Amino acid sequence: MGQSSGGNQSDLLTKSRGRIKHPSLYRVVLLNDDYTTMDFVVSILIEIFGKSASEATAIMLDVHEMGRGVVGTFPFDIAKTKIIMVEKRAQSEQFPLKCVMEKI
Repeated sequence: MGQSSGGNQSDLLTKSRGRIKHPSLYRVVLLNDDYTTMDFVVSILIEIFGKSASEATAIMLDVHEMGRGVVGTFPFDIAKTKIIMVEKRAQSEQFPLKCVMEKI
């Protein structure tokens, strides 16, 4: 195979490498309320966020005792999608559970 007139492949790779901008990350936080049951919060953490039962229980206790619990850190689109999933599920069960995201 011949070389193209624009240089060889390693030249192209060197020129195309630059700084990759990583997406901004957001902390997803569950907020306490006086109506949502602890069992429901644990189920949300397991089903939507993929937490183990022990992780979910620890986060639920943070929410209950401190008024908020950090669920995880995600890029914007994933954080927003998970928040929507939580709030839709909570509404369907008639719980006022709220979830917010904070830019890191």
